Amino acid sequence: MIYEITHVTAYSYESPVASGYSRLRLTPRQGPGQQVLSSALDIKPTPAEIIERVDFFGNRVHVVRLDLPHSELDIEARSRIIVERKQAPAGALTRPWEEISRDVLNAPSLDAASPVHFVYSSRYVPAYAPATRYARDSFAPGRPVLEAAIELMTRIRNDFRYDPGSTDISTPLATVFEERGGVCQDFAHVMLSGLRGLGLSAAYVSGYIRTIPPRGKPRLVGADASHAWVSVWCGSEFGWIGLDPTNALIVADDHIEVAIGRDYSDVSPVGGVFVGSGKNSLSVSVDVAPVAA
Repeated sequence: MIYEITHVTAYSYESPVASGYSRLRLTPRQGPGQQVLSSALDIKPTPAEIIERVDFFGNRVHVVRLDLPHSELDIEARSRIIVERKQAPAGALTRPWEEISRDVLNAPSLDAASPVHFVYSSRYVPAYAPATRYARDSFAPGRPVLEAAIELMTRIRNDFRYDPGSTDISTPLATVFEERGGVCQDFAHVMLSGLRGLGLSAAYVSGYIRTIPPRGKPRLVGADASHAWVSVWCGSEFGWIGLDPTNALIVADDHIEVAIGRDYSDVSPVGGVFVGSGKNSLSVSVDVAPVAA
């Protein structure tokens, strides 16, 4: 499937901002299952400098410096991309989860795709015993890792309510878990905490899902905004497999990866600092339009 993606971020400042420094992760990843045909950024006011780099995990990052006073900042990211993923294996074909857990710490490499980086606690995903106990209910002894992870994903979808505005990135994982509500990033963090508590390796993925579903299919939760899901390491035979706990879906051609990290702090679409005072407001809109099969 070919998609055209438009992501618009608009800041409005109560008082003029003297200068600003932003770090943008708005360009989809190039890699297995995805081919970026084109990408462009349109930023107003015009930046004094834009530096593009690739971070440790292979995410494209644009560092933007603004030197002129401004009351508004508009960032429009446009991409055209082909998504064609391999079908995930049947869950029962994967090895027992205990074997996968042991293999994580015996990984032969420390490169960006190594499972070692994604098995420990991180800034927004601390070790949290209640999440581990919750996950363990799906991981009976000897159960295939993907089969168990799919069940955990589905339980999160059924047990947690999608409630925009009920949380923000500062809401502790424990609060999300206790109140059983939040948004896609919260559900991803809960699933990550449970999996890592069992010694399994799981990464946080930010990206998009298609805005308009195929004919006869329901609209996915999380459309019209940045989305988040989990990628679970299922051993060297099958590698990383994406699971979306917000929609209880195995990630396929409706999902577009933008960035991968240990949690949201590694992949935030827009972050930075500005020199100024007063309040500011933010609006974000995303459109993911299929072009052709």
